[in-house]
Amino acid sequence: MNGNPLYHWVALAVSTALMLPVPVAMLAGWAPPWMRKRQAGMRLRAYGFLCFYALVLINAIPRIADASYETVMACMNVGLGFIAAAAVLFLLAERKDSRAQAAGPVEPARSQR
Repeated sequence: MNGNPLYHWVALAVSTALMLPVPVAMLAGWAPPWMRKRQAGMRLRAYGFLCFYALVLINAIPRIADASYETVMACMNVGLGFIAAAAVLFLLAERKDSRAQAAGPVEPARSQR
């Protein structure tokens, strides 16, 4: 039912190489060039991307382990929860960004001497 585990290993390796570095870097403070104007919700977006990576993990690992049909289906249902969590996080990030843009830029504080 689960197919060749080699395919799942390759998909897991490619997903790790492509999906994991960007959100980890975003949590460390780096922002991709296309997101530099939307800094307010950056952490929420990073957690949303990590939810998508968790979806890949939760679907690949039981298939690699040749788990039973019930286990694979249960993991797929948990994966739907990760998709929903990512969608909520992305919506919250967008809302946070729109509020920050509506408030306008904050001027630096001047020292009183």
